[in-house]
Amino acid sequence: MTESRPPRPGQPGGAEGRRRTPGSRPVPPPAGRSGAARSAGRRSGGERSSPAGGAGPREPQPARRPSAQPPRAGSPRAQGPRAQGPRAAARPAAPRPRSGSAGGRPPRAPLGTRPLRLANHRPRLRLISMGLAMVLVVFVGRLLQLQVVDASAYAAKAAVNRYVEVPLPADRGAITDRNGVRLATTVDAYDITADPYLFTPEQAGTPDAPARAAALLSPVVGVDRATLEKKLSTPDSRYVLLARQRSPQAWKKIKDLKASLAGATGGNVLAGVFAQEHSKRVYPAGDLAAGVLGFVNTSGEGGAGLEQVLQDRLSGKDGKRTNARAGGRQVSGAGTREQPAVPGEDVELTLDRDIQWAAQDAITRQVEESAADRGYVIVQDTRTGEVLAMASAPGFDPNDYARADPEQLGNPALQDAYEPGSVSKLMTMAAVLEEGVATWDTKITVPNTLRRADRVFHDDIDHPTWYLTLNGVLAKSSNLGTITVAEALGGDQAESNRILHRYLRKFGIGSKTGVGLPGETQGLLASPEDWNASQQYTIPFGQGLSVNALQSTSVFSTVANGGVRVEPSLIRGSTGPDGKFVPAPAPKKTRVISERNAKTLSRMLESVVGDDQGTGTRAQIPGYRVAGKTGTANRVDPVTGQYSGYTSSFLGFAPADNPRLTVSCVIQNPTRGSYFGGQICGPVFKRVMEFSLKTLKVPPTGTKASALPVEFTPGPG
Repeated sequence: MTESRPPRPGQPGGAEGRRRTPGSRPVPPPAGRSGAARSAGRRSGGERSSPAGGAGPREPQPARRPSAQPPRAGSPRAQGPRAQGPRAAARPAAPRPRSGSAGGRPPRAPLGTRPLRLANHRPRLRLISMGLAMVLVVFVGRLLQLQVVDASAYAAKAAVNRYVEVPLPADRGAITDRNGVRLATTVDAYDITADPYLFTPEQAGTPDAPARAAALLSPVVGVDRATLEKKLSTPDSRYVLLARQRSPQAWKKIKDLKASLAGATGGNVLAGVFAQEHSKRVYPAGDLAAGVLGFVNTSGEGGAGLEQVLQDRLSGKDGKRTNARAGGRQVSGAGTREQPAVPGEDVELTLDRDIQWAAQDAITRQVEESAADRGYVIVQDTRTGEVLAMASAPGFDPNDYARADPEQLGNPALQDAYEPGSVSKLMTMAAVLEEGVATWDTKITVPNTLRRADRVFHDDIDHPTWYLTLNGVLAKSSNLGTITVAEALGGDQAESNRILHRYLRKFGIGSKTGVGLPGETQGLLASPEDWNASQQYTIPFGQGLSVNALQSTSVFSTVANGGVRVEPSLIRGSTGPDGKFVPAPAPKKTRVISERNAKTLSRMLESVVGDDQGTGTRAQIPGYRVAGKTGTANRVDPVTGQYSGYTSSFLGFAPADNPRLTVSCVIQNPTRGSYFGGQICGPVFKRVMEFSLKTLKVPPTGTKASALPVEFTPGPG
């Protein structure tokens, strides 16, 4: 009896499995057969029913791979061939295929020996991409909602809580005199501002908030109700200026009003009113030196004088502060950003406050007494060119310039162009001496009248023929004597004109003085080729040309300084935010005449004041030697352009032997009392010069000058 071997893995078992009938092949199950029927066929030992439902021949099945798992106890596989009898031993049962498989599959390897197999990544990537796309769609949709659909609503909400930028004005620099006394300074003040958005009906809770607020604020800030209401009714703006530079007391009243309305029915209509600290320009001495200082307008800019010229240096650089506000209140610490302001420079002038006061007081009194249009006094240091005083009358108060006469807001000492008259004779005499045409004692015969060109010239008074020295011509202020010596400057009249013109220019006539104040006139001095028949004879004694008062003052300071002209100056220096003082540039110096001739002219000018025949005796100062010159010129009316009235003047320096100061006095159109310069300006000169010498502690001369002859006795024939 031959023992049957079990089939090899993958080989069909039994005799039928080892030998297949030719032409036979496995028959697949019908397409319509259900899974239950297939399972029943497998449970019946692998037999399949025929299409007619009867039992058919068994089809061979592929052998199943040995399972890696041990057979369960009690199962036919666990009993083995012996337990199932000879038939089972001869043909082992075919392995049962796995459910859902058309055929057999090799058994799985044990878990520890199976190779790792990576899962497919594409599904997961598709899932992540879809998730990201959905997130982006959500974000885009939200942005569209915020920026397009609900943009206006969110903007309205943000308008209540937002950052507001507030300017921080820089402190304006002070202007002081030469001793540090403040002539223009700043004090604490407040700009009253408002946020118009907070006055809208939605924010204020009342439809008439601008009108109610304007009614409350108007009497406090001094602005009419209509103007305030209009400013508060501009909801497109978040900042308006209601009133500038109000006092701390005014702001306190507004704060008290806001506090009293805090719990009022209908809301606090002043909740949107604020204050911004802003310095206010004040002038402690009132109208003192107003023509020099000028004023600062309501926009915080210089409107005249040095305030205008030095605007950039005085004003500094504004800063700004950005802070958050909510419901009209500043949110403390909520991202506040600040750019500090840079204060302006402090400017030190050459003016002396005390001397300025003396000059202004003296000229104001004389203008009132003479019922004149105006007058001005200038005090200049002869050695340095520094202007110690520049006063004019009538003046104005820069603290309240809005109420001043517009014609008085300037500086007439620099802006008025007038014919200097006899004070101009000093330049003619300087040219005569410098050119060697004559000396102080040259004898000159002066008739009562003198015909030149198409005119007859005469002196200011009728007189018999005078026999004068050159010194006497200047002392008695003779027009005819001046014409006579001026004609001798050149070989002919044309050359004489050119020589005189050259000296006038060297003295600064026809050019601005250099102090740099706005509106200064350079005067009128035509080219010598353009001098008409009258001008070539009138210009030597001061008519036919025009000057300003500082130009004339500088002429006398040049003679007092030994013939060297020092450009006038008003500024000594400035102190910046770093506290460092920077002196002003040194003034320009120009030699005009020799020192010898300057001293001769000084002696001749002493005769005008000290000699009994001089025209300036009222300018004498006890203890001091004084050199000076009177002037009385026909005045050109600036409105009509015709001669009308007179320009009266006196200019001089002291001590004459060691000059320190020059003082000039000019009065325009005096209509009461005398109009002669020696009579009305001589006393003003004396008062101002005497005060100035004592203020600067200039010692008296103590000696009298030897008088130079004024006249000579003609010889026989």
